[in-house]
Amino acid sequence: MALHIKEGDQVIVMSGTNKGKTGKVLSVEPKAGKVVVENVNMVTKHQKPKSQTDLGGIIKKEAPIYACKVMHVCPKCGKPTRIGFKMLENGSKVRVCKQCGETFND
Repeated sequence: MALHIKEGDQVIVMSGTNKGKTGKVLSVEPKAGKVVVENVNMVTKHQKPKSQTDLGGIIKKEAPIYACKVMHVCPKCGKPTRIGFKMLENGSKVRVCKQCGETFND
């Protein structure tokens, strides 16, 4: 399953309890169709210490959310946008904003 989201993209959450939050994509799970976004969908995990020097306790970490619930934020216009693709003269394929035509850094 190919996703429209890549690591490092700036996204906004469009639905769910975290609606409206923005953040950078930390990791992508294409087979599950999920992404992990910075400071979005925070869960508490009770973790045991793995060794004598490790500390256990309650930690907060990001949990994956479905990729269909997030949308790119264009770096130029700052709006949530869908992704288009364009072929350049040298034959490379780049992602572009459908609102302003700005190319995304890949």
